[in-house]
Amino acid sequence: MQIVGELMTREVVALKETQNLGKAEELLRLHRIRHLPVVRQGKLVGLISHRDLLRAAATHATDPAAQPLWAADIMTRDVTTVTPEASLRDAVVLMLRNKFGCLPVVGQDGALLGIVTEADLVRYAQHLIEDKDRRELAREFNA
Repeated sequence: MQIVGELMTREVVALKETQNLGKAEELLRLHRIRHLPVVRQGKLVGLISHRDLLRAAATHATDPAAQPLWAADIMTRDVTTVTPEASLRDAVVLMLRNKFGCLPVVGQDGALLGIVTEADLVRYAQHLIEDKDRRELAREFNA
């Protein structure tokens, strides 16, 4: 059985809840990602998606007197997470059923350990397809 810990991205780009949305936009663009876990002292407290950032920017742009926005102002606070020991199958079902683009991976203490994204799953699917193609070619060659 494949587990989340075998596939998750361990080098997670995260944002502190006290950082502004300019920093969030910079991190998303620089790292070419769409999801930013928000942390406080290494523990997950929220999640900001690229879509959240666009929505906040559009809303904020209509009010010239508005104060700067911080990560804590727009983040989703009640984030569904998985542990590294969770089965990959269960994580995929959870993502598909809820239309999640990612699942943060946390330890028992809430510490952010990694993230599983749609891109991670597509890369894994690519690996499985290539492996299957190699086996089929080998079978044809040996036939």
